[in-house]
Amino acid sequence: MAVMQETTRIVLEGREPRRDRMPRTPGSWLTLVAKLIAGAVFIVAALFPLAWMVIAGFKSKTEVIQTPFQFFPEVWLWENYVQILADPTFTLTMGWTFLGAILFTLLSLTVNSLAAYAFARLDFRFKRTLWVAVITTMFIPGMTILLTSFIVVTRLSMLDTLAVLVIPGAASAATVFFIRQFYLNIPASLEEAAMLDGCGRVQIFFRIFLPLSKPPFVVMGITAFLAYWNSYVWPIMTITTPERFVVQQYLATFRSERSTELGLLMAGSVLAAAPVIILFLIFQRQIIGNIKMAGLK
Repeated sequence: MAVMQETTRIVLEGREPRRDRMPRTPGSWLTLVAKLIAGAVFIVAALFPLAWMVIAGFKSKTEVIQTPFQFFPEVWLWENYVQILADPTFTLTMGWTFLGAILFTLLSLTVNSLAAYAFARLDFRFKRTLWVAVITTMFIPGMTILLTSFIVVTRLSMLDTLAVLVIPGAASAATVFFIRQFYLNIPASLEEAAMLDGCGRVQIFFRIFLPLSKPPFVVMGITAFLAYWNSYVWPIMTITTPERFVVQQYLATFRSERSTELGLLMAGSVLAAAPVIILFLIFQRQIIGNIKMAGLK
């Protein structure tokens, strides 16, 4: 009876009952060691390129490509990082790219969340047909519409502006699909209660759905930020003024014009990747938790 009461109390409190662990057998220990070794090898393989890029930023231009290969430099040179940070073109490019990434992320979340709400909660003519059309665009490779998109932005006089980097790619079928799946799981009773209080569709979206949208917004927002930060093909087609280059354009131009200064290039690459790494470290728990929640749904 006491055991049953304890189990009931644990379940009501939302905790899992404690299970006594069975003693490990030699086979289970071998499996555990094998998993640990495999995990360590995977971590080393994944982090080695990043670690080498960081350390290469402290090397001279000859040490980066010297043979035999030497991981650590003989003399640690801070001048590469100091020099790249002192370059006004690099700092301007980083600031310009960060501004564009923020605007692109905000516009993407706004447009796609509104579309997701419409497809999840509203009833209108040809809704199913339009939804099929939206989903179909997910299977069209972006490279196949580059020329058409370039012609459109050219006729709209958007070339060599921030708008050409922010507006064309803001709408995303994948983002609409992800947010729509989240909205479908919000209880309809919340909408009904809001309608009884006199709220319209716009008020319902901004007062109920938008405050509850943090989980998909975190995942899709970071995805949009990374997509803009790492973009290269579209910017080189539409941006020609060096002062308006994004960070990937700057690094490509630096590599072609100063190809011998590899230590300086590695330092610039590290600083260009730093915002992305910091962003992931800040939101890693939310990303993993939201992906798990989406998988359970």
